[in-house]
Amino acid sequence: MKAPGNEEKPMILHSGQPRQLVICADDYAISPAVSAGIRELAVAGRLSATGVMSCMPAWADEAPALRPLGAAIAVGLHVTLTDQRPLGAMPRLAPDGRLPGIGRLFKLSFGFGLPKEEVAAELERQLDAFEANFGRSPDFIDGHQHVHLLPGVRQAILALFERRLDARHVWLRDCTDRPSAILKRGGAFKAGVIAAVGRPLSKAARARKIAMNRGFSGFYDIRRQSLGAVLEGMLADAGDGHLLMVHPGHVDEALRACDSLTDPRQSEWETLMAPDLPGRLAAQGFAIASGDACP
Repeated sequence: MKAPGNEEKPMILHSGQPRQLVICADDYAISPAVSAGIRELAVAGRLSATGVMSCMPAWADEAPALRPLGAAIAVGLHVTLTDQRPLGAMPRLAPDGRLPGIGRLFKLSFGFGLPKEEVAAELERQLDAFEANFGRSPDFIDGHQHVHLLPGVRQAILALFERRLDARHVWLRDCTDRPSAILKRGGAFKAGVIAAVGRPLSKAARARKIAMNRGFSGFYDIRRQSLGAVLEGMLADAGDGHLLMVHPGHVDEALRACDSLTDPRQSEWETLMAPDLPGRLAAQGFAIASGDACP
């Protein structure tokens, strides 16, 4: 991937050229079927990036098929600190061998009860597992359920940039956006909370000249809505370099055994693979960014 710039770029709402939309599929390696669906979308030119859950048992088997796509899309580390099994012993955070739910992790982070040494060591292990199976460093870093934003975790993320990651080549997912833009989209309450939690990391990354996406969306009520129905609304007031978070993929028993988000993944896959997607995006002034065009 080319070295990303870190300069502030103005939002372009009207231009002769389309704005670049970074469509990022989360959760690669959570299961074989999800991974296969993400690869299909990448081959079809419907994705800009995917984030890898390198702690998952499927990662070693799913990595070889992803490697050839690393020239077309950005491939990042999707840091995982909830619900799944860590790669190493975490006697305080995961005493029974399973990471806590997001609610408990959130409370520990803001209640100063997070075992920071365990978190830092697990992040090192997940980065090791990514590099060992993919053959190089990730193009970007983000977090499953946005855990990279949390106090105690964000410091460990920044420490990875200080010790192991080259900010000239590795970017960071920024989950903030302008309040006025958030209010125009669905899921505004959750998006607003996540943006507030994410501002300290965004500020720290900018001070360290770590490149980031410019704008973020992807929240909707999966119980009552579909990506296909809310897509245009998610992009309201979005500019060049905006990142749209998606969770596409096929469903298999491995997914059902480890995650509650199942059938909506198939629905998202169908929306992203649909023939009318490029036209829908073009009507709003967007084109899907290539991996090289990511932040």
